[in-house]
Amino acid sequence: MEKDIRLLYNDACAQVIDIILPIQVHEFNVPITAADQPDLQDLESNYHQGGGGFWGAFVDGELVGTIALINTGHAAGAIRKMFVKKEFRGKELGLAQALLETLMEYSQKNGIRDLYLGTVPQLKAALRFYERNGFAQIAVEHLPPYFPRMAVDTLFYHLEMK
Repeated sequence: MEKDIRLLYNDACAQVIDIILPIQVHEFNVPITAADQPDLQDLESNYHQGGGGFWGAFVDGELVGTIALINTGHAAGAIRKMFVKKEFRGKELGLAQALLETLMEYSQKNGIRDLYLGTVPQLKAALRFYERNGFAQIAVEHLPPYFPRMAVDTLFYHLEMK
């Protein structure tokens, strides 16, 4: 089985939506549509141009996972769109870990010291994953004013990278 993490651009938007939306809606019952996520229609403007990125995890050439970074300025970034198809999750393949490590390496090389993310309580395994990777839950009022909040998010995490 061949694994690969690489940057994604606008030619992958349809594939990205095909992975993310079913996980959000069918698996975790998050009330969200593709129209609610216009960033997914233009990865380059929303992620790459500001100094962030959008990465995909591939197994045998199939896109099976995503992670994105918005460079918010202030030596900080917001993690978005961290999803892995159900049948490709877990420590065996380690795709979520590889995606996060790719984003963290990119962040460090590009002067980003603080990472923030928002999520929802339904994603229990994701919450444990972030905590295992050193993220600490923070109250919404402790988010920096430049953090781009998503309406559906109710839990927030922060990681200060050394």
